[in-house]
Amino acid sequence: MSFIWFLVIGGLIGWLAGVILGKDVPGGIIGNIIAGIVGAWIGGMLLGSWGPKVSDFYIVPAIIGAVILVFIVSFIMKSMRRAS
Repeated sequence: MSFIWFLVIGGLIGWLAGVILGKDVPGGIIGNIIAGIVGAWIGGMLLGSWGPKVSDFYIVPAIIGAVILVFIVSFIMKSMRRAS
């Protein structure tokens, strides 16, 4: 059950990052889960572990990391569209 919560919270964090930036995460639900999990890792590496913790995610650093990740991915995707 812990793994399912891990995926759900990761998906919510990825979705929230997309909403904050006003951009869609490529890949739909799977993209949101990946963005949330990788974003949480990035946020943890940059900001450490502080704030409320839910299912092994420190929420504030995870959201900030996911926003950074979604911004970078959307920038790369936009650049690839222009090159075509």
